[in-house]
Amino acid sequence: MSAPAAPPAQGSPAQASLTHRQILTIFAGLMIGMFLAALDQTIVATSIRTIADDLDGLSLQAWATTAYLITATITTPLYGKLSDLFGRKPLFLTAISIFVIGSVACTFADSMYQLAAFRAIQGLGAGGLFSLALTIIGDIVAPRERARYQGYFVAVFGTSSVLGPLAGGFLAGQEEILGITGWRWVFLINVPLGILALVVVTKVLNVPHTKREHRIDWPGALALAVGLVPLLIVAEQGRTWGWGSPASIVCYAVGAVGIALFLLAERRIGDDALLPLRFFRTGVFAWGSVAGFIAGMGMFGALALLPLYLQIVKGATPTEAGLQTLPLVLGIMSMSVFSGQMISRTGRYKIWPIIGLTLMIVGIGSLSTIDVDTPYWQVAIIMVVIGWGLGGNMQPLTLAVQNAMPPRDMGVATASATFFRQMGGTLGTAVFLSVLFGGLGPQVTDRFAAAAGDPAFRAAATDPAIAADPANAPILGALQGGAPLDFDDSSFLSAADPVLARPILEGFAGSMSIVFLGAAAVLVVGLFAVIMMKEVPLRTRSGVDARADEDGRSGDRPVAAPAEVPAPAAVPAVVTTDGLPAGGPRNGRAPTTDGAAHPSTGAGPQPTRHGAHAAD
Repeated sequence: MSAPAAPPAQGSPAQASLTHRQILTIFAGLMIGMFLAALDQTIVATSIRTIADDLDGLSLQAWATTAYLITATITTPLYGKLSDLFGRKPLFLTAISIFVIGSVACTFADSMYQLAAFRAIQGLGAGGLFSLALTIIGDIVAPRERARYQGYFVAVFGTSSVLGPLAGGFLAGQEEILGITGWRWVFLINVPLGILALVVVTKVLNVPHTKREHRIDWPGALALAVGLVPLLIVAEQGRTWGWGSPASIVCYAVGAVGIALFLLAERRIGDDALLPLRFFRTGVFAWGSVAGFIAGMGMFGALALLPLYLQIVKGATPTEAGLQTLPLVLGIMSMSVFSGQMISRTGRYKIWPIIGLTLMIVGIGSLSTIDVDTPYWQVAIIMVVIGWGLGGNMQPLTLAVQNAMPPRDMGVATASATFFRQMGGTLGTAVFLSVLFGGLGPQVTDRFAAAAGDPAFRAAATDPAIAADPANAPILGALQGGAPLDFDDSSFLSAADPVLARPILEGFAGSMSIVFLGAAAVLVVGLFAVIMMKEVPLRTRSGVDARADEDGRSGDRPVAAPAEVPAPAAVPAVVTTDGLPAGGPRNGRAPTTDGAAHPSTGAGPQPTRHGAHAAD
């Protein structure tokens, strides 16, 4: 077919480049969306125990977390791929809408099974909130300039870390608010925030998007779900079922089959794959994914134990424990801003995840030395060090992946980096909690044996007044050969006699020390992966502008002089059904002056000043 040559499309450099004020306006919408998801995580974590008690499902509370985690993890790469095809704005609005609908549904839950189902709906939306926001940042801000805006997002996470535990503790502690049970407001509070996010995003989020021919990788998405759902279920429930139980083995088998089918589907569909396998031929993506997975495993696995230490060993309430982790937030915020500024000035980013992971290894390794008598100020200093490590590690790894991949794959590349970090965190949390409770019994037994020689402990164990207190019954019963202690419910420790409870607290601290040492050892592998990752020079153009270069619309590329080229209106452009000019480049054999993207990889000719993509 023939058509007149089109005028420059929206998204050309002259139109795609945004001013500082326009970027801040878009950031307003992104920040509200991210705050919605970040606040939900902290507020639910604080109140889930109260919710489970009210719904008579304490033993089922893990399913509410598992259901949310499954859907959020599976949809993360799907949002990334679909946003590359259809644009960021419609997908971001869809994610917010689904999240709000799930929040409303959670408000009406009458059982833990219902809550788990409604949390799964929430997860369908949450999977896009973080990854799409990070993708849009890559679209509108050049890697070298991103530090100017990084503080805004650090403020979002810092604020949610402070407000979440406070709001969760307050709402869950209320009998009723406006005739509605207090804990239901934990989910209901998302509704006005979500509506505000929808309004702001609809008005301000206008990122140029280039439409292209595509196929949606539904077989890959289905295979990924078949592979991940059983693996995530066993990761959360394996400790309860037993890692070698028949149910766990079935999950392993189904998961392995699903992953194999996913790899086959991705290989077959090629560039339109949910996670194109060609990504792993880029060394930065491959090593960055390994580093993100390992860092997520060590980071989330270790940090899951910090609230347990503060609440069980040190006796803090959930709200107090949340506030006591503020040094961690302070460390993350300060190092994120500092490392971002240094990256902006120097253009060097690889050193920061190396420093970050080293600090995390030192900090988490230091946690192995804390015990029942460790003063809080020492724990706070260690948390600051770990926070510095996280702050130097989180953003640079995402930045490295975004910078190394073709701009047209910004969405799926960013989502994939987020996906691997989430998977690592899920596995790390499950494995380290299993190690904690697996070693807790022997640790407590050893502590009770040591305490038997302590006159104060023997006196407490034989004191009639202490024996008459029902709060001490579980401990005394275990000492007298009765029912073993139930560590799934540690609430009795807060009311038990301190002398009798101390061996149990020491057992918890000892078992946690083993976990912290294991997490530090795992992070050494992540440090090796970062060292192996090649540092690609940072682009000085945003993702939108770089994508325009790939599509041949950039004024940076050398072009023929106007006198040598007939006027566009005088010469019709013949376009074939694949969108390329008749007689134009095929199979990547394009002239170096047109900036056209390679049809199989999406990678156009890369000027040296933009940074070549790493191949290994």
